[in-house]
Amino acid sequence: MRSNLANSALVRILAQWTPAPEAAEQATADIVERLGEWVSAFDAIELHAAQQSIRAITKAAETPLRAKGLRRAPADLCADFDRARMTLARAISLEAALPNEFTYAPYKRRHFELQRQMDQLIGVLRDHVREVLSGASAALRQLATLDAALQKVTAPREQALLPVAAALLERRFEQLRKAHVKDMQASAQEDDPATWRKPGRWLHAFEIEWRQVLLAELEVRLEPIAALVEAGGCELKNYQ
Repeated sequence: MRSNLANSALVRILAQWTPAPEAAEQATADIVERLGEWVSAFDAIELHAAQQSIRAITKAAETPLRAKGLRRAPADLCADFDRARMTLARAISLEAALPNEFTYAPYKRRHFELQRQMDQLIGVLRDHVREVLSGASAALRQLATLDAALQKVTAPREQALLPVAAALLERRFEQLRKAHVKDMQASAQEDDPATWRKPGRWLHAFEIEWRQVLLAELEVRLEPIAALVEAGGCELKNYQ
């Protein structure tokens, strides 16, 4: 678990630019202890209440599966998931009409705009997946209830952490720009900003890394929904 938590594509990319020795030490901490830092006393009370609600969901109260309505649920949820993922990945990969001011400001604005798009579309998708699973079986209704409770607890911490990527990207932008200026000075070449976005130049390299970070962030955001969809597929197969 420790390896997986510290081994996401997003963490690996950002770690290349900002090595932090203390991060390796923190990663070895007990996973329960680390997660406990995300949960306040009020959060613990809410999670306890959710646990009681989950226990109350039993097979005795389970409604039969609607054969026509839910038989296609696993495939439909996978299609919904893939559609949302493709839509957001396409938005990230599109060549944005950025102004030629050659500062990080337009990238920062676009980054936050794409994060808002991810928030909106992924939030709707997650609610939809939970709604479908809640109508399928007692076990999946328990899972959906647990996911909703955990999202409520972890969302504030996640929202506080995600902007860190934009700040680190700004640092990376300056690193590449300064390295380019140094190379130009050392070679006494004439610099032309109009060429910076051409393949092999520093701004083109930055834009590639910028999109890589956004795509990696997208995967992190989609992980909880992917787990719900996978669990739903496994559970609903037993009823078909």
